[in-house]
Amino acid sequence: MKLIINIPAYNEESDISATIAKIKESFNLDFYSKAGAIITEKLIQVVDDGSTDETASAAKSAGADIIISYKPNRRLAYSFKRAVESCLENGADLMVNIDADGQFDPNDIPKLLTPILERNYDMVIANRFSHLTAKNIPWIRSFLNRFAASVVSFFLNCKAEDLTCGFRAHNRETLLRLNLTNVNFTYTQETIIDAIGKSLKLKWVPIQVTYFKGRQPKITQSIFKFVNNGFKIIIKAVRDVRPMKFFGIPALLLIIISMGFFVYFASLYFQDFKITAHRNYLLVGITLLLVGIQFLVFALIADMIKSNRNLTEEQMYLLKSEKYKK
Repeated sequence: MKLIINIPAYNEESDISATIAKIKESFNLDFYSKAGAIITEKLIQVVDDGSTDETASAAKSAGADIIISYKPNRRLAYSFKRAVESCLENGADLMVNIDADGQFDPNDIPKLLTPILERNYDMVIANRFSHLTAKNIPWIRSFLNRFAASVVSFFLNCKAEDLTCGFRAHNRETLLRLNLTNVNFTYTQETIIDAIGKSLKLKWVPIQVTYFKGRQPKITQSIFKFVNNGFKIIIKAVRDVRPMKFFGIPALLLIIISMGFFVYFASLYFQDFKITAHRNYLLVGITLLLVGIQFLVFALIADMIKSNRNLTEEQMYLLKSEKYKK
């Protein structure tokens, strides 16, 4: 089996060499001669996402096996898309994604690979919010991630624990099935939701992470922009994966509330048989009922669109399987 460690990088000239060196050191772990003995080839790939410094040159000097470089900066989602395409072209059976700045420990890579090699899971994500609480992580980032994970868990009926961690492992089947619709921001939330929607088996593995003091995340420099973009990605992804639940729950709630107004109006009407005095309750009930029915129609239409999308994605999967046939 071939393993490719993918490193997305943007202006990481100062850290990329040390990260590559640590990854190469991790290849000497006992894991690769025991449980990981099935991995016969290990490569390091760097996706230089439009860096304005010498990231690509530094990666090449440090011994990266595959370097993808383009301009201008296209953000993480696009770099992940390019990384997946390159891994499939190079015949990878496994891809591990890890940050370039050294925040994650490459010695934790076997923790992510083991569940996949045991053929129990298709995608394994590092969990920074388990009993091994991430050190020095801003509380607002921790809170927002936990909140988003709870929302996704509710709609998808799957316990999601860390939606934004980029340290994760994928088998070849996952790489072939994932399809990004958003390539302008980040891929982390959408790929998890997409994978769950396609019934791929996901697992979160606790890891210890220490955030560097003064660290400036390149994808989340603005909390407001991060929340705004992340929220839109999650909403769109959940809408596409669970349309009946996404539109059906509001529809049901609105219809139930409207019935409550109708019952209350009826109780008042039958006391004096006058409509005018209580018509506001009737109007509110009618309005809520109509909006609820509209949401129900949206649910049915979205479910039909989902069926067509599933057929299209199955065709894409077959085409990619043939295109990247080993």
